[in-house]
Amino acid sequence: MNKVRLKLKGVSEIVGSSEVALLVLTDEQESRQLSVVCDKAMAYELSMRLGDAPVNPILLPEVLCRVVGDMDELHYEVLINGLVEGQYRAVLLNKFTFDMIPIRVSDGVLLSLIARLPLFIEQNLMNRQSVAFKQGTNGVAIPVNTLSNDMLKEALETAIGEENYELASHLRDEMRRRKWSKDNPDNADRQL
Repeated sequence: MNKVRLKLKGVSEIVGSSEVALLVLTDEQESRQLSVVCDKAMAYELSMRLGDAPVNPILLPEVLCRVVGDMDELHYEVLINGLVEGQYRAVLLNKFTFDMIPIRVSDGVLLSLIARLPLFIEQNLMNRQSVAFKQGTNGVAIPVNTLSNDMLKEALETAIGEENYELASHLRDEMRRRKWSKDNPDNADRQL
């Protein structure tokens, strides 16, 4: 399996949303970026660790990384390995036993920061989901297939209200694709 190493470039708010934020992950060359939706609490946790202020070593994630003696890059890595209904999937991979423990992507990013674990994504997934990275831009492009079902519905209503019918059509097509995949799980990889 080919994979691409990622790094957390930043955390951005989503305009008009008080519940979610975006994690901006780039490849090591900072030529491609991947945007991952996370909740506001995780955005705060990550922002706190990206800042210049020292992080309190008695916070739970830091304590757990110290307690688990082999929680280091020699033993573990975080791998983003799928996308299901708008949610990226990830695993904490034990490099010796090849055990894969499912983990929420944002938690995996936090763990990779604290324990200094390498963060990877499968190359095919990166190729499909990433966009060119442009330093200093205000907006962040995200693929429509990474939006949750609720976010898709809200975006569709907004697009119709703003008479942006091209976008509305694209959003509706993604909703239909997901419904079809759910109703036909044996053919979920087939494109409509």
